[in-house]
Amino acid sequence: MTTSYVRSASFTITDARYIGAKVGADLRQLNTLYGKPTLTEIPDYVEEVALLLKNGYLDTVDYGFRDAGTNAWKLRLRYRATTGGQLVDSPPGSLPRSTDIVGLSFHSYLTYSSTFHQLTTTDQGQFKQTLPVQRVGAAAPSANAGATVNGHGYARGGTGVARDVYTAF
Repeated sequence: MTTSYVRSASFTITDARYIGAKVGADLRQLNTLYGKPTLTEIPDYVEEVALLLKNGYLDTVDYGFRDAGTNAWKLRLRYRATTGGQLVDSPPGSLPRSTDIVGLSFHSYLTYSSTFHQLTTTDQGQFKQTLPVQRVGAAAPSANAGATVNGHGYARGGTGVARDVYTAF
């Protein structure tokens, strides 16, 4: 699924990096609680989010732990790009502290907005080359029986991300 959104003309890379930094704070809390992602990976994820938001190319980005054999999430943070309306700018954190992720790998999955898909293949490729995280195509991990908590988000300059946290039963 892809979405399109319109950013404020005054939305700057500084605004986008502010939002990215809050995503980064969540990722640092994941590192503290679960040991992943590594502290050296987090700045790249932060900058990726900022660049995608600034250009209107982010739909969703997920970070968490999945069972590689079944490609199913056990713990997932999902950030969905949003604009206008009821933007929320919450403090980062408030993540589950006791999810059993033993034997599971850290994983990230990203979807692009319809604005990105309207670019030519050449322009898409050129933009992807500017990103600090080089992604390859893959099937989206599933979220089976579990609970999702939402209502948390980060925003500035009329653009933001809405966060939900999924934990499998």
